[in-house]
Amino acid sequence: MAPATPVRWLQSWWQRRGRAAPAVAAEPSSAPRGIAGYRTLRLLGRGATAEVHLALHEASGQLVALKLFAFEGETSAALDEALARFVAEADTSRRLRHPDIIAVLDAGRAPGLAWLAMEYVEGHDLSRYTVRARLLPEALVLGIGVRLARALAHAHGQGVIHRDIKPANVRVDLTHDVVKLGDFGVARLADAARTRTGLMLGTPAYMAPELLAGGEPGPAADIHALAVMLYELLAGERPYRGDTLGELIREVAQQPVPALRARRPDLPEALSDLLSQAMAKRPEDRPALARDLAEALDSVRGELPGPA
Repeated sequence: MAPATPVRWLQSWWQRRGRAAPAVAAEPSSAPRGIAGYRTLRLLGRGATAEVHLALHEASGQLVALKLFAFEGETSAALDEALARFVAEADTSRRLRHPDIIAVLDAGRAPGLAWLAMEYVEGHDLSRYTVRARLLPEALVLGIGVRLARALAHAHGQGVIHRDIKPANVRVDLTHDVVKLGDFGVARLADAARTRTGLMLGTPAYMAPELLAGGEPGPAADIHALAVMLYELLAGERPYRGDTLGELIREVAQQPVPALRARRPDLPEALSDLLSQAMAKRPEDRPALARDLAEALDSVRGELPGPA
């Protein structure tokens, strides 16, 4: 009998544990029909600070994912600076060319909003696999981690820091072996949006201690965020559990890094130690480069059962 494909193996794995990923219903688009040459078709997703729409670039006929940040009726020097830097950073991100990075195609400002046009990727984000009832096989999680770390290594080599790595910014299509890291260049604008909404815990939960203290982002901050996300995908919860921003900051700054094995004693100690190192308080104590983390994850993955 031929060996099962990774997809069939994953389906069987879920069935044995009574797990199933729910279908996501499409929502109609409520955005303006025409934005800078893009015609919105339907809503793909909505977050605290932005909406993502399937859109058609009318000049080329290309389907894109159009991310919209609305700031209707709001004006401030800080917001204007954030908008200008968003467009500049998105333009920088356009030079990234990696199979596991969602391509940034265009960005700009329109009355009352900012927008980002990205490669449209079928599938869904990793958020659905962060709860215990739907955790992915461990080897598959580490395989995703290896690919994302290599994507970050490419970005860092181009001088681009992501700043907002979290499950919602990773698009996957497991049937077709697609893993894509997206939303390069939008973190600064999202920070400005959160200032007005007061919703802070979504992203700070993944932020490195130096960023929560107001420091400048670097590759080590991305490595920290990726480790937090992998921890969540493996444990079904984030390492720190603060219910408010103040509690979260205190935990990240002062408490020892919670060991993965304290919540998943069935996993290898080497994996727990690796993630703890990658979430170290001081940037210099983490793996020096994203490619170093990729190699270490790949090595640990070899100890786990199942196709990656």
